[in-house]
This record gives sequence, C-alpha cells and structure tokens, in this order.
Amino acid sequence: MLTIEWSKYARDDLLAMLEYVAGHDAKAAWRLKEEIDVRIGHLPRHPRLYKAGREAGTREIVVAPNYLVVYAETPTTLLILRVLHAAQQWPPKG
Repeated sequence: MLTIEWSKYARDDLLAMLEYVAGHDAKAAWRLKEEIDVRIGHLPRHPRLYKAGREAGTREIVVAPNYLVVYAETPTTLLILRVLHAAQQWPPKG
C-alpha cells in the first residue's frame, strides 16, 4: 500500500489555512481539518480517486467549494504537494 507524505509547502499551507479559519470560527477549522483528513485517507487504497490536476503528474481534491489539495503519486508514495484556497493561483505562473 502507498504511504502518504506531506511536503513542507503543504504542511505550511495547511497550518496557515487552519489558523486563519480558526481565527473566525474554531469549529469550522476543525471540520475543515477533518474533511481534509478523510479525503486524504482514501488515497492509499484509491490513489486515482480524484481528478487529474492542472499541473502534469498531479491530482486534485476539492475540499468544500474553496479548498484544494494537490498531490502526486510515485510508485511507493502519495506526496501531498499543496493545500490551497481557491483564490490562490494554481499552478503557479512561471
């Protein structure tokens, strides 16, 4: 079974997002974290459950209308790349 790993960017994204949401509604932040955990929890058994991403080699999980989890699959790992608000630019313009 594939293992899940988080990039530093994704961990930082999630922490900042949850802190922001909690500043307005702590229960909403808790629900958002739980929903992200549930969706990511499906990945080891169903790595292609979610839609192909806008960036080649990625997939995207839409969590609620405003949040997006971007991940990539390797032969052994599911790497969580970013956790973004819908207002953020993805993929980044280069």
